Amino acid sequence: MSAPPPQEGPWLDDAAGRLIRPYTVSGGRTKPTTSLDLLSLVMATGSAPQPHMGPEHGLALRLCDGPTSVAEIAAHLRLPAVVTKVLLSDLVDCGALTARAPRFHANPSDRSLLEAVLDGLRQRL
Repeated sequence: MSAPPPQEGPWLDDAAGRLIRPYTVSGGRTKPTTSLDLLSLVMATGSAPQPHMGPEHGLALRLCDGPTSVAEIAAHLRLPAVVTKVLLSDLVDCGALTARAPRFHANPSDRSLLEAVLDGLRQRL
């Protein structure tokens, strides 16, 4: 995933941080029209967003060149998850993004999965 472009303009100030409240980014909406989980993966389709969408929509779309989780996008945008879900939902609705629910391992206590996690943790130490 590529890094987001530098954020500039009226939305952010390096010293002061975000100059507008997050809920204004979503037009005050708190309910996405598409069901998205923090682990849902979204990916750009190649279609352009609607012209009326704001700069955060464009930033979010640029972060989705490959399958990217909602949580990752929220972190990069420095927006609350619910606001990010509304933005991503707008992009799904206009066809600029596709979304899919996270795939969970059928048996979360599968020995091979637990051993792989343990191996990964040992490598980090």
